[in-house]
Amino acid sequence: MTLKIGWIGCGVHATQMLLPQLVRHDVQIAALCDIDGQRLAGAGRQFGVSNLTTDVETLLATSGLDAIGMAVGPDQHLAFGKKALERGLPVFIEKPPAGTAAGARELLAASEKAGKPVLVGFMKRYSVGNRMAANIVRSGRFGDVLGLTGYYMTAPGYFAGNVDYTGFFLHHCVHYMDLVSFLVSPVKTLSARKVEKTPGRVLFHVGFEFECGAIGNIAMGTIQSRGTPVERIELMGDHQRIEVDDVIEIRWHRNPPFKIDDPGATLDDAVDSLTWKPNFTAAANEDPKGYHSLLADVVPALCGEVTPAPTIADGVVAMDRLEALRRELDL
Repeated sequence: MTLKIGWIGCGVHATQMLLPQLVRHDVQIAALCDIDGQRLAGAGRQFGVSNLTTDVETLLATSGLDAIGMAVGPDQHLAFGKKALERGLPVFIEKPPAGTAAGARELLAASEKAGKPVLVGFMKRYSVGNRMAANIVRSGRFGDVLGLTGYYMTAPGYFAGNVDYTGFFLHHCVHYMDLVSFLVSPVKTLSARKVEKTPGRVLFHVGFEFECGAIGNIAMGTIQSRGTPVERIELMGDHQRIEVDDVIEIRWHRNPPFKIDDPGATLDDAVDSLTWKPNFTAAANEDPKGYHSLLADVVPALCGEVTPAPTIADGVVAMDRLEALRRELDL
C-alpha cells in the first residue's frame, strides 16, 4: 500500500536530504507542517503538497494519515512524537530522538504503550562504505573485529556568540555513539580526553571497550573545515583491515603475499586488497550518504513490518552514551 505520511519540519535538511529520498519509495506526502510560512509554501511547491499548516495539532488531525515523519529540534521530536503516538500513528524522527537520554526513554515508553514503532534517522549505518564494512564483518570472512579507530570532525559552525557545545553533541557526535556498536558490538566502557584550544575549538578522543573484547578510539572535534576530509573508520582484525574514507571509499586489506620477487605474481581474489567507490558519472542516484537506504527500511517498518531500521531503543542507547561522553569531558 502507499504510505500516507504527514511531515513536520521543512528546513534545508528535510527538503534537500530526507524528503527527496522519501518520495522515491511508495509514499505520499499527504500534509506538511512548518512554523515558517514561506519555507512551508516552498516545500509544498517542491513536493506537490497542497495540505499545508503551521500548526502541529492540525497536521496530526489530518484524516487518512498512516504515519508521521519529522525533522525538527530535539525537544520537538520528543513532544511531537508523543502526540503522534497518542493518536496511534507510527513515527519517524531524525536524530537525535530527544534533547536528553531521559527524553528518549519517555519516547520509548510512549512507543511501547501505543504499540507503534518510533524509527530514528541514524543514517550513518546506511552510508554506503559503512554498510559495506558491516556486511563484510557479518559475512564471517573478516573474522573477529579486534579494534576500531577513526575520526569524525567538523568546524565550529554550531556556535554563534556564546559557546554551547550542546548542538554539536546532539547533532554530530550522537551519530558515532550509535555507529560504533553497529560496526563492532555493544559498548562495555567509555572514556574520553580533550584539548580545547579556545572556546568553541575542541578536540577529543573517545576510547571504547566493547563487549566482544575489541577496543576502539574515535577522535571528534570542531577544528576542521567541512571542506576537508572529515570522516574515517578503520576496523582491525587478524590479518584483515577495512578502511572507509568519508563513507564513499572502502578498502578491504586481507593477507597479500609479497610480489616483487615472484615473476608469476598476479592479483589473487582470496588474499589481495579489494577497493570500491561509487561511480558518480552514472545516471542513477546512488545516495552514498545513506538516506535512501535508511528509508527503504523505515517505510515498511512504519507499515508494521519488521526491518533493521534503527528504533527508539537504539536512540536511548546512543543518548546514554552521549551523556556519559559529556560527563567524561565536562563539556
